[in-house]
Amino acid sequence: MPNKKRIALLIDCDNVSHHSIEGVLDELAKYGTVNVRHTHGDWNNPLLSGWKNKLHPYAIRPIQQFAYTIGKNATDSAMIIDAMDLLYSKNIDAFALMTSDSDFTPLVLRILESGLPVYGFGEKKTPQPFVDACSPFI
Repeated sequence: MPNKKRIALLIDCDNVSHHSIEGVLDELAKYGTVNVRHTHGDWNNPLLSGWKNKLHPYAIRPIQQFAYTIGKNATDSAMIIDAMDLLYSKNIDAFALMTSDSDFTPLVLRILESGLPVYGFGEKKTPQPFVDACSPFI
């Protein structure tokens, strides 16, 4: 019987493929219930079209983040703010971050300081500091 942790899954659509969402959700089901499912990105970007087809079947809420400046990643900032809002809501028992971006390493460390596990999901190219920071990285 899986642990009944309430898990928030935050997805950095700019840095991970939509092809692995089913496997991520299957893995997280071993730890609890994924009751928050947010995807962050600029939905005007044609590169996110694959994610659009995954939103309804997997009950994922898209969060629009316009790219204010070329070369800067506004999506990362929006995802960090979302995570902190969820952390302070006290309605979450664990986080899952689907990203291959090491910029989220300080976020992982901050969540761990609050006593919550962080399940990391990313590609093989994910930088080692992020991998090492996650409770498990898959």
